[in-house]
Amino acid sequence: MIKAPADFAKRVDALFSEFSGPEMPGAIVAVTENGREIFANAYGLANINEDVPIGRKTIIRIGSQSKQFTVLLILMLEAEGKLSLQDEVQKHLTYMPRLEYPVTLTHLASNTSGYWDHLESMFVCGLSIFAPSDRQTVRDVIARQDVLSYKPGSAMTYSNAGFFMLSEIIEQIEGATFNEVLRKRITGPLGMCDTSLLLRDGLAMKHLAAHYTKQADSWIQLGWGIEFGGEGGMVSTLDDMLVWQQNLIDPKVGTPEMYERMATPCVFDNGATGFYGLGLRTDVYRGRRAVGHGGWVAGGRSESVRFIDDEFGVVIIANNDQVATFEVARRIADIYFGNSEPAPIELAFGRYRQEGGPDVFEIVGYNGVPSFLSSGGLQGLDFGHQGVARPEYPTTDLVLSPRPDGKIDGTFCGTPRVYAPLVANDGAGASLAGRYVNKAQGLEVEIDGDAQRGMFHLRSDLGAMNAPIIAADRDLWFLLQPGTEMSPGLPWKATLSVTAGGFEINSDFVKKWRFTRV
Repeated sequence: MIKAPADFAKRVDALFSEFSGPEMPGAIVAVTENGREIFANAYGLANINEDVPIGRKTIIRIGSQSKQFTVLLILMLEAEGKLSLQDEVQKHLTYMPRLEYPVTLTHLASNTSGYWDHLESMFVCGLSIFAPSDRQTVRDVIARQDVLSYKPGSAMTYSNAGFFMLSEIIEQIEGATFNEVLRKRITGPLGMCDTSLLLRDGLAMKHLAAHYTKQADSWIQLGWGIEFGGEGGMVSTLDDMLVWQQNLIDPKVGTPEMYERMATPCVFDNGATGFYGLGLRTDVYRGRRAVGHGGWVAGGRSESVRFIDDEFGVVIIANNDQVATFEVARRIADIYFGNSEPAPIELAFGRYRQEGGPDVFEIVGYNGVPSFLSSGGLQGLDFGHQGVARPEYPTTDLVLSPRPDGKIDGTFCGTPRVYAPLVANDGAGASLAGRYVNKAQGLEVEIDGDAQRGMFHLRSDLGAMNAPIIAADRDLWFLLQPGTEMSPGLPWKATLSVTAGGFEINSDFVKKWRFTRV
């Protein structure tokens, strides 16, 4: 049986050293072996203004780790005959239109539905996620989608909308709020008294940490205005998440069969196996099976992972967005298993575009290591797989490896792709200036400018958005965050791909959002 090295605690503490100084938010971490806690420590402050340290009972947002709880509730309802994961979405949610293919609850729970992420959709509709909005607004945004990103089951793109819909179905069937169902079926029986759904940022709650984001040389509290559901709204503590992790190993609520289904990776239509199951991420890290999930919200990061054949677990919860929880959890595993940090593969810095497609990413240096930049933001690359790299955050199932000719081979959901360097040029083939509409969604866009740059003006009944656009290629434009400029190392929100009759918006989270010139 593997045992932690003698200097294990010292080396784990070093991973969080930057959060040990004064006036710093931080994180709390625990490590388990055979279900027994072998290490725990807290770093930084739960509230900088009040000088309150983080502790085991500090309540912090866990973000997308909420998804595993949502899926377990769905599986419990299925076991009772109240639904089937093969049900079409519209059987339970009549506000959802039927699009070109059937979408089932399995597709929602595995991120293979083709539904756009509603947070991204809100941005395109002109409604900032920082502006106050309610659940009906989220329903309206999701229901406006007029085309699927792909045939359900053929690919995977991360979609919070799917888990929002699952939490809506839970409430509808049970005739109770998500929190009430969660407490009755999971957190109550497990004694997870500090775990719940926090509907909004800014709500008062005893022992709740302040959540911080880094801007320039200072920390600020930056809350979202949306109302959360089972896609990412839960809060918890270190003690509660250790109880939950142990329940995944030795179930007191749910069944081993349910957790096995959740941890079984999806299989795409092409026969390839993905890395996302049902509400849980699955992986083989350096030859060891790892199952878990992370979370990322405004001012919060988290990670819970179990190396299931080795009975080794890590839980990290941070009240800031600077702790790379996915990466740190794997560094802790490397220390425990006696491995050195995996060596980065040689990926040349620069922007790359999918040959024959609109997807773009950039390889940049961050802390001296190649990192992945896309419309979803900056994230690390997981080098724990021989000869390839995978973006850490599961926006989609993508594997990258360099080629001698300077291009990058990619595998997207089991389908081979080639990404070629995107060389800066003198501009697009033509200006996009003009008026455009998406009639199905009630969106109007006016673009002004020349063949190099312009302004994108969108209007809808939900809001407005004015953002710069910069030519990326002869038939491709970058749509930037409002008020920003394009420069290396800074993300773009989406690309505009020129079509015969207009353009199409694509990003990590939405595909084929079509606009027609008028």
